[in-house]
This record gives sequence, C-alpha cells and structure tokens, in this order.
Amino acid sequence: MRAPLRSPPGPGAGGHHQVLFALAECVPFAIALLVLLIELTPAHFIYTGPLLVATPALAAVTMGPKGTLAAAGVAVGVSVTTATYNSAWGTQQVYTNFLALFLVAMASFMTSRAARTRQENELNQIRRIAAAAQEVLLRPVPDRLGPVRAASMYLAAETGAQIGGDLYDAVQTRYGVRMIVGDVRGKGLPAVRAAAVVLGAFREAVHYEDDLVEVINHCGAALRRDAVVANAGTGAGVTGGDDDLLEGFVTALVVQVPDSPHVEVVNRGHPPPLLLRNGTVRFLTPTVPLPPLGLEEFVSGPPGQADRYPFAPGDRLLLCTDGVIEARDRDNVFFDLPEAMVTMRDHSRQAFLEGMRQALLRHTQSRLADDVAIILVDRCEDGGHRSADGPT
Repeated sequence: MRAPLRSPPGPGAGGHHQVLFALAECVPFAIALLVLLIELTPAHFIYTGPLLVATPALAAVTMGPKGTLAAAGVAVGVSVTTATYNSAWGTQQVYTNFLALFLVAMASFMTSRAARTRQENELNQIRRIAAAAQEVLLRPVPDRLGPVRAASMYLAAETGAQIGGDLYDAVQTRYGVRMIVGDVRGKGLPAVRAAAVVLGAFREAVHYEDDLVEVINHCGAALRRDAVVANAGTGAGVTGGDDDLLEGFVTALVVQVPDSPHVEVVNRGHPPPLLLRNGTVRFLTPTVPLPPLGLEEFVSGPPGQADRYPFAPGDRLLLCTDGVIEARDRDNVFFDLPEAMVTMRDHSRQAFLEGMRQALLRHTQSRLADDVAIILVDRCEDGGHRSADGPT
C-alpha cells in the first residue's frame, strides 16, 4: 500500500521478475537465431544440432504449450533453411537431427500441457478458497440503513489467486449508522488475517462504544494483540521490532451518520472520504492527522476526536481505499475520482458503482495496481424513517 498521490515509484521486485521472465522467454528464439547465423557463415563446421533440439525443451519451461510449439516450428524452419543452404539433404546427420527435434518437441509439448493443466486446477481451487474467504469477511452492505441508502463494491487487482487486505462494513446501531473502510499493508493470508481482526473488533465495538474514537481505538488494540500472538507463535518475541510493527499497520477510517444532518469521521491514515453536494466534490480531510492502526506508539499526544461535517438529504458520500485514487494510466496519470463523481452524480448507487468499475478498468487498461473497495452512501430525503412496507 502506498501513500496517496506520491510520485510514480521506480521498478520494484515484481517489475524485475517480469523483465527476467520476458528475457527467459526469448532464450529459445535467440538460440535458434544463433544456430542460423552459424550455419549461414563460414563457421558452419560447428555442430549445432544439440542446440537446436534444445529449443522446444527450453520453451516448455516458461512459455507453455503454444510457446513450445512456436519454438519447435522455428527450430524446424531453421533446420530446413540450413540443410538447404549447406546442401546437406540426404545425409544421416540431417535426418537424425529432425528425429531428435521431433521427439523432444513432442515430449516438451506434452509435459508443458500437463504442467499448465495442473497449474490451472490448483489456481482455480485457490480462487474458490479466496472467494469464500472474501465473502465471509466482506458482507454485502444493506441497501437501507437508517437515514441512508448504501451500496458497496470490491474489485480485486489480481485475476489470479491473490487475496487482498481491503476491508469495509456498515452497521446500523443505536448511535446511528457506522461504517469502516480500511486497507491492510501487504497481501495474502497475513493481510486477510489482519483485515479479519479489524473487522471483528469493529463489529463488536460499534454496538457498545458511544464515542467513535473509541470504536477505532478498539480496532487498533485488537490488531496489536493479534500481532503479539502472531510474533509469539513464530518465535519473534513478544515485543517485536520496528520492522514488525511497520509490516502490520492498517489505514482505516470510521464514519458515523446519525439522524441529524451531519456525518462524523475518524481517520487513521486513510484516504479521506469524498462528499458530493450540488455538483461539487469536497474531500473530508481530517483536522488532525492520526497514525494508521498499529503505529500508535510512534505518535504521542491526545487520542483525537471525530471531525464533523454537514451531510444533508440529497448529499452523496464515498468511502474508498487507495486502489481508487492511486489508479494510474500508462502515463502514470492518477484516476480523477472527483471528476468521475461529478460526471455520474445523477446515477443510482448501483449504476454509479458499475460506472466507476468501468472507468477504473478503462483508465488502467484493466491492470489495477491495488485492490479497490468502495462504500457509496446517499442521505435519504425522508430522514431515515421506514414505511410499513419496508425500504423506499
């Protein structure tokens, strides 16, 4: 997870791995080109048969079945070209090379196909587990909650098996509607565990803590307790070090919408909510910056208090993770979330979220760098009262 609107980062470990993988895919074709150069020059006395035969096997390691067939086709083309150029047709060496190339290509293709099938089966199984875990953590936000109507969206950055650490929830309580949106630093199962801890603490605290600050403090305390248990289980010690603390922080904000026409926000290092009113978007920036959950001991001072902003009937509030505001196009231009909100201000909640999904994928060319979680809240004109027939 990255801080909002910082300069474009340099290539990370993932970028280096992609470069190395791309270079590995070029090796079989580079070998075929090398063989062609040797055979078409005075150096053709060098025996290149084993090099050419190895190209399908090398392709099978990184390129899959189609890449293996492509490498085998290139190798056959080079063999035919060199045999014709050197007038080597009819010799035992040429036919031996062709036979070896055919056998290696078939074996490489079958091996690559079997490996691809096994990988896809394993990936599908992990996807199902990830989807089940995500559904347990991120319950659908109810359409009607007291004085508001709400909708939510979760969009995974990876189409594969990676599980993100974004979290959200909305609960109606005696204090009003309370919501949380957060983002765990990192990915995978540790991030899911941290998200589960924060959500569990939030779902418990919202019903008995009258102070919104205490609600999010309860989440931070739960995260620290879990970190102590996790460090003790791995032998890292009870206290851990600064690196352990930095690895486990969570940016989050909690929001409370009472029956009165205002909204209260406590922000712990998270991108601020956006308020849309009369075609104008405003960031609800905290008056006093507070540290993310898990980093409380690095900041001394009073615990802070909730910021209050007007939230009248007809207003729209958007809570999101940094996967939205930090989405970039190929030129590293950030996604213009305020402009998107203004453009779709007349859309229904579901239409707005669908439009947001399409706009994000279009802006990033379907290559999101981070998961996206959004809660969209509309203040109702009726002040939150239900009719006897249910939500209107």
